[in-house]
Amino acid sequence: MTEFFINPFSDIAEVSVGKHFYWQIGDYQAHGQVLIMSWFVLGIIFVLAFLGNSNLKSIPEGLQNFTELVTEFIRDLAKTQIGEEEYLTWVPFLGTLFLFILVSNWSGALLPWALIELPSGELAAPTNDINTTVALALLTSIAYFYAGIRKKGLGYFKRYVQPAAFLLPINVLEDFTKPLSLSFRLFGNILADELVVGVLVALVPLFIPIPIMLLGVFTSAIQALVFSTLAGAYIGEALEDHH
Repeated sequence: MTEFFINPFSDIAEVSVGKHFYWQIGDYQAHGQVLIMSWFVLGIIFVLAFLGNSNLKSIPEGLQNFTELVTEFIRDLAKTQIGEEEYLTWVPFLGTLFLFILVSNWSGALLPWALIELPSGELAAPTNDINTTVALALLTSIAYFYAGIRKKGLGYFKRYVQPAAFLLPINVLEDFTKPLSLSFRLFGNILADELVVGVLVALVPLFIPIPIMLLGVFTSAIQALVFSTLAGAYIGEALEDHH
C-alpha cells in the first residue's frame, strides 16, 4: 500500500528534459545537476549584490543603479500584492523567489550547458527540474500559512468555513492546488521553451533559433514575475481580514 502512494510521486520527480547529471550517495540518487546549477545561480546573485552594494553612494551610479532598481521593483510588487502594512516583512522572501527564478531561467535560456561534456548526464537550468519548482511552490505554501497563523493565530483556519461551512472541502482543495499550479506552470513553460529551442537547433542550427531564444529570455522573465506575484497574492490573501 505504501508503494502505491510513493511511486506516483517518485515518477513525477523524474520528469526532466534531457539526460541529467546525478550523484550516487549510497542507495540514493541526488540531483547533482540541480544542486550545481542552484549554487551557480546563487553565486551570480551574491556577486551582483556584493558589487552593487559594497560601496554605496548617496547618488547611485553603475551597478548600484541596477540593484536599487531591482529592489524598488520588488518593493512595489510586494506592496501591491500584500498591502502597505505588512509588505516590508515579505520583501526579502519575494525578492529571493523572483531573483532565483529569473537567473535560473535565464541561465537555461542564454548559456549553452549542453556543450559541457560530463561523464554522464548534462547540466541545465535548476527550474528545468520539477523538484526545484515543487520546492519553491511548497516554500510559498509554508510562507502564506505562516503569515496567516502569525497574524490571526488558530483563527486563521476559520477561512475554510467562510462564507459557508459546506465550502470546507473546496477551500481545503484550493490550498492543495496552489502549489501544484505554481510548480507545474513554471516547470511546463521552461520545459516547452527548451524543447522548442532544442528542436529548432537540430533542424536549423544557425539563425532560426536566435529569435526563439530571445523570446525565451522574455518568457523566462515573465514566469519569474508571475510566480513571485502569485506568491505575494497568496500571502496577502492569508493576511486579509475576513468579515
